Amino acid sequence: MQYLLLIYDNEKVWADMSPEESGKLFGEYMQFSKEIRESGHFIAGEALQQVHTATTVRSRNGKTTTTDGPFAETREQLGGFYMINAKDLDEATAIAARIPSAKIGSIEVRPIQAFEQPAAMK
Repeated sequence: MQYLLLIYDNEKVWADMSPEESGKLFGEYMQFSKEIRESGHFIAGEALQQVHTATTVRSRNGKTTTTDGPFAETREQLGGFYMINAKDLDEATAIAARIPSAKIGSIEVRPIQAFEQPAAMK
């Protein structure tokens, strides 16, 4: 089964880290990424630019609007993700717990919704 592991951090925590602290955490990310690639769990993953670069798009009654930034103000911002293969939720949460940001933020584990494709689209 596929899962999306959404990484939420407080950008201020990262900004306040010394170069040594952020370098250590970045190294832990590189090691984690290497390990899940080697284990066969990895499907995709990326870090996101800071939240001030985000644009929110809404379409209502035929009119599209854009707003700078995220939809809601929160203490933690979506900073990146991993998409993984895992046999079940227990394995997915065990992998999520190993993500370095689980120590300073939170990791949301979401199963990927599988849709049946009509025969004509296959």
